[in-house]
Amino acid sequence: MNDYLPLKGVRICDFSAVWAGQTATMYLADMGAECIKVENPFVWNPMTRAASPRMDAFMSAMLPPWAGGHPNSDPGPRPWNNSPAFIHVMRNKKSFTVDSRRPEGLAVVKALIRTSDLLAENLAIGTLEKLGLDDDAIRAERPGIIILHMPAFGKQGEYTLGRGYGAHIDSVAGSTILRGYREDAPYSNVQVFAGDFFAGMHGAIAALAALRHQRRTGEGQVIEAAQVECSAQMFPQAAMDYAWNGRVAGTIGNRSIEGFVPNGVFPTMGDDRWITISCRSDEEWASLARFMGSPAWAVAPGLQTAAGRATMEEMIEERLAEFTATKDRDELFHVLQHAGVTAGPVLSARDAVEDAHLDASGAWKDLPATADYPATRFAVPPYHFSKSNITIRTEPALFGQHNDYVYREVLGLNDEEIESLRAAGHITDTYDAQLLAGG
Repeated sequence: MNDYLPLKGVRICDFSAVWAGQTATMYLADMGAECIKVENPFVWNPMTRAASPRMDAFMSAMLPPWAGGHPNSDPGPRPWNNSPAFIHVMRNKKSFTVDSRRPEGLAVVKALIRTSDLLAENLAIGTLEKLGLDDDAIRAERPGIIILHMPAFGKQGEYTLGRGYGAHIDSVAGSTILRGYREDAPYSNVQVFAGDFFAGMHGAIAALAALRHQRRTGEGQVIEAAQVECSAQMFPQAAMDYAWNGRVAGTIGNRSIEGFVPNGVFPTMGDDRWITISCRSDEEWASLARFMGSPAWAVAPGLQTAAGRATMEEMIEERLAEFTATKDRDELFHVLQHAGVTAGPVLSARDAVEDAHLDASGAWKDLPATADYPATRFAVPPYHFSKSNITIRTEPALFGQHNDYVYREVLGLNDEEIESLRAAGHITDTYDAQLLAGG
């Protein structure tokens, strides 16, 4: 393996926000693209950098970890540089600041577009157009550029003007109805927004296809990757079952859509420690029954087949939970796997960082401290290429960290021009004082 990166030489003008768009550009940056994030010091995009520019320890403690999990529960004076909201999607990227709403700032953005191969955005419909950057204007600056749009609900249809975060998109796509505990109402679901990351991967793959075409022909593409359409692909079985059989799917908890019985998450010894067990064949069930000592309930007539077990699934889950509750999670995981039963521990974030298997697989990379967060372990990209070392090359970019590089080396501005933009507030490493004060 060498230092070759497949997207080396590709430059992205990145207007993306929150997770979906930033995940798409993260994957492209992982593969070597120079991703330059356009950040406005006068505009706060919620959850793009942090939950709030005025975060404090009290607010941090009240939020879920993905929003409030600042190092040592202390957001510090610049929470936008140490929030989980941005850290996990800003690796391998560059950040520069500019107020693109003002003429001189828009001129800077247009200059960046003229050097870029791809422009990516997932802002509310009409945002770029209000800046004077509709598709035609962008292509006028850079013929052959690829434009990746990732609107929440697409550019056509009844929901076009709807603005949405992961919760709204998952709800429209069906995720909120189809996942969750059996017979629970959708509003009781935990806040897991998988649709953001499905959309991010779809956007990245679409961009890769367009980049390949661009390399061959010099032609650009305008891509519309509606997040809700990407998210709906999480549940093809429900859509097909309705289309073919007229059945409306509901929540099934951790049970299998493929007929594996048992299939679920079961308690083990200790506080909130769980194990997953899935008998994916009748042979696995027989192995599990033998491991449990062949109790009468497990070897009862009819339980030798998945169809038979499906009629007694609730009873099996209750008895199995009684058995696992007396066992150590990790010991049980290993012995079940040795016995030929599909099983795995449910890991908390802390468990994952300390997990020996993940550590041995190279899942983490230690990165040095910055001015705003301590030295820590980051998860590396969870995929590998045969000819490229896909990893974290640079730590998550701090706000405005690469201003000097972008303005001087990419755009070629001189000292006088840079100082003029700095005096006007475009070039900075913090947000505008009035915004921070809540004005």
